[in-house]
Amino acid sequence: MTASSLQLIDAPQLKEWIHDKNELALFDIREHGQYGEGHLFFAVPLPYSTLELNIYRLVPNTATRVVIYADERSHDVVPAAAQALARLGYTCVFGLKGGISGWKANGYATFAGVNLPSKTFGELAEHAYGTPSISAARLHEMLHDKQADVIVLDGRPVEEYRKMNIPGSICCPNGELALRAHALAPDPETTIVINCAGRTRSIIGAQTLINLKVPNKVYALENGTQGWFLADFPLEHKSDRLYPEAVQEADKPVLRARAARLTEKFELPTINAAMAKAWLREEGRNTFLCDVRTQEEYARDTPAYVQHTPGGQLIQATDQYIGVRKSRVVICDFDGIRAPVVASWLKQLGWDVYLLSDPANLAGLPRPLQFKPTLEHTVVLEPSGLGRFIREHASAAVFDMRSSMEYRKSHLRGAVWAMRSTLLSRVPQDLAAMVLLLGPSIETLQLLAQDLESQGYSQVTLCVISARLLRQAGLPLEQTDTTPPDEDCIDYLFFVHDRHDGNKAAARKYLEWETHLVSQIDEQERNTFLIHPHH
Repeated sequence: MTASSLQLIDAPQLKEWIHDKNELALFDIREHGQYGEGHLFFAVPLPYSTLELNIYRLVPNTATRVVIYADERSHDVVPAAAQALARLGYTCVFGLKGGISGWKANGYATFAGVNLPSKTFGELAEHAYGTPSISAARLHEMLHDKQADVIVLDGRPVEEYRKMNIPGSICCPNGELALRAHALAPDPETTIVINCAGRTRSIIGAQTLINLKVPNKVYALENGTQGWFLADFPLEHKSDRLYPEAVQEADKPVLRARAARLTEKFELPTINAAMAKAWLREEGRNTFLCDVRTQEEYARDTPAYVQHTPGGQLIQATDQYIGVRKSRVVICDFDGIRAPVVASWLKQLGWDVYLLSDPANLAGLPRPLQFKPTLEHTVVLEPSGLGRFIREHASAAVFDMRSSMEYRKSHLRGAVWAMRSTLLSRVPQDLAAMVLLLGPSIETLQLLAQDLESQGYSQVTLCVISARLLRQAGLPLEQTDTTPPDEDCIDYLFFVHDRHDGNKAAARKYLEWETHLVSQIDEQERNTFLIHPHH
């Protein structure tokens, strides 16, 4: 497919498609940094650099209506991405005429940041529900008052919690609150404060417990760890206070009853495994089957077609897991406690959501489509052999395909940084030249090797590396703080990037951005959300 053969639609047509009744996969195919500086409100990030590795997961049905776009600087990746989608069997692919500039020229807004629908929804939900919040100063007082009975639960995933947290807080991701908050605060007199890095998960986590009608007083920490930091209170780092893994069987009936009331309040429909299987085989629609339990539970006994979507993150970052607007979403948890909470929020986010009644009967699901590169002239080198390879093949062209920031910190002397969109313009013109690609995963490297082989390169070697493995190779390394230059680091989001690293101005800018999201959306975007606190 060439630039001229890709069917284009204009911005008004796309706006109509976004809000009509039919499924739509809308992808910004630029790199993470470009996407985060400004994109369409409902656009899902699908960088061209990893497109084939994620598309089947984000759009299981290859007949889905797909729209892709980029900008003037990255316009070349649009036909390349369209060709890749065609090779993978997608039959209904369109490009946005004029890209993001064409969108703006028609008077439509673009948005900085990531996870826009979820973050905007959090602000709307706080207002609609009147979610109670507590200031950092007041929480600090309570934590230092020996008479106060208060617990701080951090609603973020474990890896985020370990970066920085409120002193004394316990990590309990939002998706686990319904199941585990009772064990952490069994006394109804204990005040529970939910926090995250900024605002959204603090609000959604606190309101989750309130919606479940727990007997405790519950508050969201105003502005999360950033609000705490801006109030000049210290944060902890690398903490390891995690929720207890075991849940008492005696507690589950009460927890299940709370969740059942939520199912009733939000009129959440339930389907069985037979219906889920029929939907997954249906050619006309996309169905996403999502397990919202912990990674450990998911890894133990979940069939291949079920996607692991940690509950709190599925609400916070739906676009990382579900790439098709107006598709079906089926939630399962195997305990009947966590899934109703997640489903209740997804329904209010505007999704067509269902609960799975019998996940144990999911055996025999159809296998998901998977991308498999075809390689004939590529070999894989173990990291332990990197030093010997470099010494024996001094003339090889070496490319470091890791992130721009990793390259800046440390790379092999003489290695050239490249991305998928720039690699073909930087490799030697001689198709018989030896090319060594260094990168973070074998999957991304194989995708790059396929690009090279398709152009006729016949001596490609791949090696998965990290900063540690590079040091172990005993080869000369170098650090380049300004190479590549900032303008080339399109994979890195500079938008308030150091708000968690001691930059108060960046933290304030981020919070201002988050609280002003609601004022930027139009009526159609606002009407996507279905928030009914007194339903």
